[in-house]
Amino acid sequence: MSDDNKNLSDDLDDMIGDAKEGARRAGDKISSSAKEFSEDAKEFGRDAKERANEFSEDAKKVFSDGKNVAIIAHFTLIGWIIALVMNSSNKTEFGSFYIRQYLGFMLLSLLCVIPFVGLLVAIVLLVAWVMSLVSALGGKMAPSFLLGKQFQEWFKGI
Repeated sequence: MSDDNKNLSDDLDDMIGDAKEGARRAGDKISSSAKEFSEDAKEFGRDAKERANEFSEDAKKVFSDGKNVAIIAHFTLIGWIIALVMNSSNKTEFGSFYIRQYLGFMLLSLLCVIPFVGLLVAIVLLVAWVMSLVSALGGKMAPSFLLGKQFQEWFKGI
């Protein structure tokens, strides 16, 4: 082999060695970065789990007082049904109280179809509904002036 070929061969061997060394360093760097990423991902997972547990506890506290159920029950038949379902899974006296109140209001609203008398009933029901909603927002279980105590007795199964 000639000297030029030998020099080229040596240069090529050096270049291949440098390339192998560069690839090894890059592999080590990638491996190190992957380990750091894995540790970061595990830490993120632990933090996410901890925050989810905190959120879950907060949500349980919010729904356990029954105030949300009581407020939702005041808005239309659909809201009353939603409140009834929510209260059935986590029954509270506060939520049940306002579910019974609003059921009474809905039944009395059937009288609104009677001419003239219906208008008076509608006005009285509106006032009773507003007073009941304000009590629910304030967290007080105050029966309405309009048969409120009777609603509690008649619908105590709810």
